[in-house]
Amino acid sequence: MKMNDFSIERHRMVIEQIYGRGISEPRLLAAFESVPRHLFVLQNSRFAAYDDHPLPISFGQTISQPYIVALMTSLLELKGGECVLEVGTGSGYQSAILGLLADEVHTIELIPELAIHAEKLLGDLGYKKVKIHLGDGSLGWPQSAPFAGILVTAAAPEVPQPLLEQLADNGRLILPIYNRWRGQSLKVLKRNNQEFVEQVVADVAFVPLRGKYG
Repeated sequence: MKMNDFSIERHRMVIEQIYGRGISEPRLLAAFESVPRHLFVLQNSRFAAYDDHPLPISFGQTISQPYIVALMTSLLELKGGECVLEVGTGSGYQSAILGLLADEVHTIELIPELAIHAEKLLGDLGYKKVKIHLGDGSLGWPQSAPFAGILVTAAAPEVPQPLLEQLADNGRLILPIYNRWRGQSLKVLKRNNQEFVEQVVADVAFVPLRGKYG
């Protein structure tokens, strides 16, 4: 294995943590095989980049466990031609995955330093379909709405109304919702005209969503 080449660890992650837990969509698996996750974590955490748990990044934020990234991505049911929104860019790892599966990705980050770092890294790695915006992600990005999929990478107390309004018909909104008594639940909301069908998928643990609706 070449120095700093984590291809073996990355393949093991895909087979054991993602495919092994029932996610088998070929395009999704190929995306996780392709994106160098170790470049999206802190340098002193690279040895653990492909382990089965989340990792801290700068400014009190985290990069989610690989399986959770894969699960949330799979719930969008992307076919390749969609315009999608990500709320919470973080290190840019989820953005990179989406950039391989959708036609256009808009991602919003509230912390300027994270946005700048992610933009440079994604640019250096050639993820040209990802556009990073600095701002309050809980307000969405109406300039590019409607979105076929919206993915929120931080836990909100309730579903932000602007995100519902910016979701296209038949689109899917994936986000964790927290309740002080029941903890956090990962939810899927599918839009049918002006109605939203909600599904609870799993118990999760995310950093809190910041912003007007956080």
